[in-house]
Amino acid sequence: MIGRSVIRRERHGLGQLPGGTDGDRYSRGVALGLPSVMPGGQPAIGDLVRAPDPTFSFEFFPPKDDEQEAQLWRAIRQLEPLQPSFVSITYGAGGSTRDTTVASTERIATETTLLPMAHLTAVNHSIAELRNMVGRLAEAGVRNILAIRGDPPGNPRGDWIPHPRGLTYAAELVELVRHSGDFSVGVAAFPYKHPRSPDIASDTRNFIAKCRSGADFAITQMFFDVDDYLRLRDRVAAAGCDTPIVAGVMPVTTLGTIAKCETLSGAPFPPALADDPKAVRRLGMAQMASMCRRLLDEGVPGIHFITLNRSTATRELWRDLAPVRA
Repeated sequence: MIGRSVIRRERHGLGQLPGGTDGDRYSRGVALGLPSVMPGGQPAIGDLVRAPDPTFSFEFFPPKDDEQEAQLWRAIRQLEPLQPSFVSITYGAGGSTRDTTVASTERIATETTLLPMAHLTAVNHSIAELRNMVGRLAEAGVRNILAIRGDPPGNPRGDWIPHPRGLTYAAELVELVRHSGDFSVGVAAFPYKHPRSPDIASDTRNFIAKCRSGADFAITQMFFDVDDYLRLRDRVAAAGCDTPIVAGVMPVTTLGTIAKCETLSGAPFPPALADDPKAVRRLGMAQMASMCRRLLDEGVPGIHFITLNRSTATRELWRDLAPVRA
């Protein structure tokens, strides 16, 4: 792990940072390894998911071109009236969208009524670069970060090669962010186990290590079987870890998304849907609605909708769940 020794070494001998705005001083301080208190008053997602009522939130991905940016902002504006608990912006493989992740998160923070959370991965980043990213997010007024080790660029199942001056484990990234300031930090959870984990037991140990490094909450990768989520929740609780685990779901409306879903999450797609292309949207939406109702009945702390920057399916599912959410 990065170890507190690394963090302490980078802090040693650094005094107050003169001049500039509070945000400027905070950003430079984080980049230098100094802890600080986050300016502004954004709620901590870690607190929201521990409240009595479940959270409902949306995930977007950062755009790569003008057309994608227009699509992203159409989806944001169409979903904003639903008043979700928070929204998140993902981080491209290998840090490929680091600038647009920050820009999109900052714009959400300043131009909408939404509470943003930025994803941050350790792939291809040195510790110094990661500190700089955390500083930029802080300067944008972002308090909530989802800390993920990330997948190798180009091939999510490829060999993991750490940056020579970077981090190896998600738990190290959690520790780095928590030592950088007053952030609420989330981590990923895998109901069907992480694709790289040899077995459920080791996957559970790895997840708990991330939580004990300072994570306030977790969000699962997409899954298609509620029992997989419940088994994850129960085995984590049995190991003495009470970190709230938000359920990540995605309304599957086309066959083209299925293979990618399985690759990224490790969760198998229900054969009954995959074998009937014409019924994918209808059955997929019905299954997601049924899943969400059962999750809410089981006391899930929150549901995180993966939107793929589209709003129609998410709004339909939201309407279907209205009686349950009331």
